[in-house]
Amino acid sequence: MILLTRLSGSAFVLNADLIERLDSTPDTVVTLVDGKKYVVAEDLLQVVEQVRSWRGSIIAAGALPEVSPQTMARAHLAAVTSHPAGEED
Repeated sequence: MILLTRLSGSAFVLNADLIERLDSTPDTVVTLVDGKKYVVAEDLLQVVEQVRSWRGSIIAAGALPEVSPQTMARAHLAAVTSHPAGEED
């Protein structure tokens, strides 16, 4: 989902998978696969970057190993007092 702004200033979230086309006429027009159109305040490249970031986050999340709730319950975090790379010889 990407966050866009109508020309009136109100924000809305759009499912990027439904975008068929983007046009700059000079306002940015988002056309969905069902033919519905939205005129947005963001420029064309901003919308493209949001779609890329969103899709990248989906791919990255899919690459993470699955962790069961039981494993998460046993996970422990500890404070690190120093890092060996920061120590001088």
